[in-house]
Amino acid sequence: MDLSDLGLSTARADTGGSAAEARPEPPPESPFVLIEPLHRTAPLIFASPHSGRRYPSDLLAIARTGLLSLRRSEDAFVDEIFAGAAAHGAAVLSATVARAYVDLNRDPNELDPDMFEERVPHAAPSPRVQAGLGAIPRVTGDGQPIYRRKLSLREAERRIAAIHAPYHQMLRNLVDETRTQFGCAVLIDCHSMPSNARGSYAPDIVLGDRYGVSCHPSVTALAEATLRRLGYRVARNAPFAGGHTTQSYGRPAERVHALQIEINRGLYCDERSLDRTMGFTRVRADMSRLAEALSAAALHKSLA
Repeated sequence: MDLSDLGLSTARADTGGSAAEARPEPPPESPFVLIEPLHRTAPLIFASPHSGRRYPSDLLAIARTGLLSLRRSEDAFVDEIFAGAAAHGAAVLSATVARAYVDLNRDPNELDPDMFEERVPHAAPSPRVQAGLGAIPRVTGDGQPIYRRKLSLREAERRIAAIHAPYHQMLRNLVDETRTQFGCAVLIDCHSMPSNARGSYAPDIVLGDRYGVSCHPSVTALAEATLRRLGYRVARNAPFAGGHTTQSYGRPAERVHALQIEINRGLYCDERSLDRTMGFTRVRADMSRLAEALSAAALHKSLA
């Protein structure tokens, strides 16, 4: 189906590039896809930084593990699950490049010094880096080492400049434009979690607002109430309170609200094969209903 049939439009980033004199070179593949309604009617942005499924050849050439193991780092199909939000007046931004190559939900300075041939200046050590899950991940989602050799710092810088920076430039632009148009912006940062990482109460969905710091409580409360009404077990901030995106963009005092959502991957796909299951259709429909509820609440009136 053509997205224009739904009244939607798609846009891709222009990441630059030079043209040969005799024959133009094709533009580089975009690090993201942006789906927007023809008319924005809600102050909502749904972003999916970990659902990219493109594995660049320079990664595959030096990977010591297979593609399926690399794919276990993905938030599989989360971009598709939330694409319906555009039909309710929201912008939907999705990464196209795999998280195993560069992690868009990390500070670009979160680099593991042990991964590189040279000394890493301005490295930002964190528990995520120590776990091998920095801006350039060292291990896959199932804990397998990714690389057969150390990387050069130039390789990391190139990935961040080509993929991380354009994605966040677009996200910042969307936030600024949305706040200008509606008086506030509500960013929903969309993720999935493995079924064995849900904490002691085994929720289906975890909402992360950094313990109330990144998002107005009415947004979190509405999202939780809607999801519970749809039949999901919902927790807040445990075991996931929000990452780089919610920390960087969530500024309620400046009328920008960021809420992370983590969906149990076992609800909609086979976690071994990463194939969609029969539950996929239900989860996708329910996330569209969540977007509809947030849009209908006219959040810009109460949060501006």
